[in-house]
Amino acid sequence: MEDDTPIIYGLEFQARALASQLAESDAVRFLVGTQSLKLSHNQVHVVELNEETGGLSTHVFKHGAGEVWTLAASPSNATLIATCYNTLTAENTCCMQSAIWRLPLQVDGSLDEVSECEGMNDLTSLELVCQLDTESHGQDVKVTCFHPSDGSKAASVVDNKFIIWDLNLGDIAKVVQSGVLEGKGQPRFTTGKWNPHHGCSQFVTANDGHVRSWDLRVSPVRPAWTVENAHCQLVRDLDFNPNKQYYMATCGDDGYSRFWDVRNPSEPAVARADHSHWVWSIRYNHFHDQLVLTSSSDSQVILTSVASISSEPISHMVDDDLNQGDTLPDTPKEKLVDGVLATYDEHEDSVYSVEWSSADPWTFASLSYDGRLVINKVPRADKYMILL
Repeated sequence: MEDDTPIIYGLEFQARALASQLAESDAVRFLVGTQSLKLSHNQVHVVELNEETGGLSTHVFKHGAGEVWTLAASPSNATLIATCYNTLTAENTCCMQSAIWRLPLQVDGSLDEVSECEGMNDLTSLELVCQLDTESHGQDVKVTCFHPSDGSKAASVVDNKFIIWDLNLGDIAKVVQSGVLEGKGQPRFTTGKWNPHHGCSQFVTANDGHVRSWDLRVSPVRPAWTVENAHCQLVRDLDFNPNKQYYMATCGDDGYSRFWDVRNPSEPAVARADHSHWVWSIRYNHFHDQLVLTSSSDSQVILTSVASISSEPISHMVDDDLNQGDTLPDTPKEKLVDGVLATYDEHEDSVYSVEWSSADPWTFASLSYDGRLVINKVPRADKYMILL
């Protein structure tokens, strides 16, 4: 596969839910959930990239429970996923629900040929592990995400609450902790994510333009820190620098991407306005934290360098050329500077999700609402600038 050649995979239905198969470290695999108005027709696609040929292997599973709004992969079990989906109640009204599912067959090994089936009736259904009782906590479940290191825990964000689940009970999930956002005007969370640092003892939520971290070590849980007015409009997504424990990235409807040192939340360490519309997703590279991806309703995916606040040294020195008789003084190599490294415009609709591969630090995928999944690579010049 040529490094800079995008690979496009088209889905039959609209889609906005994308995840990397985190527990798979050998194969580049992404998971996509669809949004068909015919609720029983929805699917989860497992898409694997063959890095030698550039070809794709796909396996499609039936998600008959409803249209998938968010999807998360377990970091410890390659066969487990969590979905939040829109479905119909017995009274024929729409409601959001969440569940843990198991991908059947050989998803954690080689993909078989079931993906070649012709119709919905031929698809293998996801296996329901447990239904999460979010309805007793609120109506609008936004996201369910697994604990970064403990596969038996997950968290859901519902209305103005977040709920920590114990999944060890098999088909029954037990609530072990919860937190509530109190305030005027009935504030509601837009998203939430585990903080992978500090022993994963913090869960971080966004509501309106604010971001709040909750300390799970105390009961009742209370905020550990808050970034007030992180954005002047709605915060859509957030992510944490994997290598620097106090650094967080946010994005929102104001078109900005902002990077914060949460020890000094009064102003961002870096603020960028590279998109012309709402920014839906922001992701740090899992290994090279100077690389950040964003996706937007302007149909673009942008790869940005934030080297000035990364864990990498700002400049490097090259070794002496040992093959030459003369000893040359160390010379600084060209360094990666802050700014846009690449803009990807293969999409024609709003790009709701972008994710780095968990197996290859240079590969990433983006998903637009028209069902187009695009797999791209970091430009070779930028890759070599980081490695050499």
